[in-house]
Amino acid sequence: MSDWAPKRFWKETIVTEAGEGFTLHLDGRPVRTPLKAPLVVPTRAMAELLAEEWEAQQGKINPETMPATRSANSAIDKLSLQQTEVAEMLAAYGGTDLLCYRAERPLALVQRQAAAWDPVLDWAARTWKAPLVVTAGVLPVDQPAASLAALKARVMRLDTFELAAFHDLVAISGSLLLALALIEGEIDVAAAWEASRVDETWQNEQWGEDEDAARIEAGKRRDFEHAYRFYGLCR
Repeated sequence: MSDWAPKRFWKETIVTEAGEGFTLHLDGRPVRTPLKAPLVVPTRAMAELLAEEWEAQQGKINPETMPATRSANSAIDKLSLQQTEVAEMLAAYGGTDLLCYRAERPLALVQRQAAAWDPVLDWAARTWKAPLVVTAGVLPVDQPAASLAALKARVMRLDTFELAAFHDLVAISGSLLLALALIEGEIDVAAAWEASRVDETWQNEQWGEDEDAARIEAGKRRDFEHAYRFYGLCR
């Protein structure tokens, strides 16, 4: 397999206005997405973060060090073409939300799950009129249709760039409710992450942490925190 990768060819990276958004110019040439669409983002703050990523490239360009650029590309090249379908897919997480499926034992884990998850469930019931049913075990449980509809309505209000970030918050955490609580400011990013990993943390405490698993987990946390930051830059 070839190890060829594009190399830095520009000297100057600047942010410029582009209609109602902002874009980057490399030595005066506008940046485009992998599908050759104009790379136009909604806020100057987001464009400046993209510019930092491009300016940091030295020698070979490494997309793995450019998470904000990847998210923006995804919003433009992918989500703009299937926004409704992605929003519906994410809203469907409410039907099998992580927070609704509890351990039956040991008691300490049951209590830890309740402490981390019950406040978020209470918040959803109070704020969105969306109470969800909690069950023990892994067998699926039907959720109230009205609750799922209320949660879906909130997801459908997200714009393309917000949805790109929200997708990762939901997919990484496994919880629609945690992602909603996070973007609504009900919990902070550290609390949301810890709540999403209650079971994993418990297992590590009982059996020790595997190095490979820990490395994967650290990568997921970086991606989760990036998604939250990217969401915050959408407005």
